Amino acid sequence: MDRRRMLHAFKAAEEIGDYEEVPVLPTKVDPQMFLSRNSVTQPFHLICGKDTVLVQMSGTADVYFKDSSVNRFHMTVGDHVYVPAGTPHRVVPSEEGVQIRYKARVAGLEGVAWYCPGCDRELHRVEWDTAQKVSQDAYRAACLAFNADDSLRHCGDCGAQHPRIDMGPFAAWQPLAEQLRAELLTS
Repeated sequence: MDRRRMLHAFKAAEEIGDYEEVPVLPTKVDPQMFLSRNSVTQPFHLICGKDTVLVQMSGTADVYFKDSSVNRFHMTVGDHVYVPAGTPHRVVPSEEGVQIRYKARVAGLEGVAWYCPGCDRELHRVEWDTAQKVSQDAYRAACLAFNADDSLRHCGDCGAQHPRIDMGPFAAWQPLAEQLRAELLTS
């Protein structure tokens, strides 16, 4: 997807998959805008090392927070949700929608985490430096590793097992990561 001064969000969203977080502004713009079309539950809780803001452009969704004074925020069209740095959060759409995430151009550390479906204890966390690894690569690798190792999905406290992640909706992460890596090499 070509970056421009601003894309038509709804037209651009037709071309992308769930939670792709496609950067849409020229590479030097800070903060950067990331576009996603979301029709399924985010497969993990995302943890951003710097503050971010989510904007609901269409559809509705709930954002669930961990380690926060707010547990859930219901988003409808036009809502903006501030996500403090280091706060695990997960988007659960109630209908397909388009979201924009405002995030620092140099995002720093990011991570993903999974929680027990029984007792809500953290099961597994993966972190990376966005200067060293494209986030979409990290999302994919973390989800594949989580699926491959039953011990990562098993809760030692209550014995519950987290279900495997259906990777079908997230097939576009790898091609996007390849495109973003190519951009980094040419910029």
